[in-house]
Amino acid sequence: MMEDMRPEDIVGEYQEYTLTYYDGTSRKVLVTDIEAPYPDGKLIVSTTDLQGIIVHANQAFVDMSGYSREELIGQPHYILRHPDMPRAAFRDMWETIQAGKTWRGYVKNLRKDGGYYLVYATVMPNFKDGKIVGYTSVRRKPSRRKMEEALREYARIRAEEEGA
Repeated sequence: MMEDMRPEDIVGEYQEYTLTYYDGTSRKVLVTDIEAPYPDGKLIVSTTDLQGIIVHANQAFVDMSGYSREELIGQPHYILRHPDMPRAAFRDMWETIQAGKTWRGYVKNLRKDGGYYLVYATVMPNFKDGKIVGYTSVRRKPSRRKMEEALREYARIRAEEEGA
């Protein structure tokens, strides 16, 4: 069970949101407007089980998320979900990877300190004996222009989701 974010972990002024995830759980998140710039030349890599529980996190993932490796392992990957991301983006990702295909997209991730970082993510299923046994996500520095386009589209989709 994920814990709510704690004010003592947050850097700067923040806004509070309650996110409800696809599995029905909810979490209080504290969000700032502080962007952690994505370092040049780094790839963030993580692996999850079939339920999206993190089983591997490389050092770049640890550094960018602000969580320790011990805090990340065993948590659902949606621990990084930023409230600016529409539910439809993750629904599309899950439908794609559960069908055995690779999903690519721009993602705004939430850091432990309430800030955020932007990535271009490639998420692919891991196969063993022809069956999907987990998923690997590789994130890299996004094109600023394409990221801004994606964020505008996500804002439009979120407005539709909230109005529905």
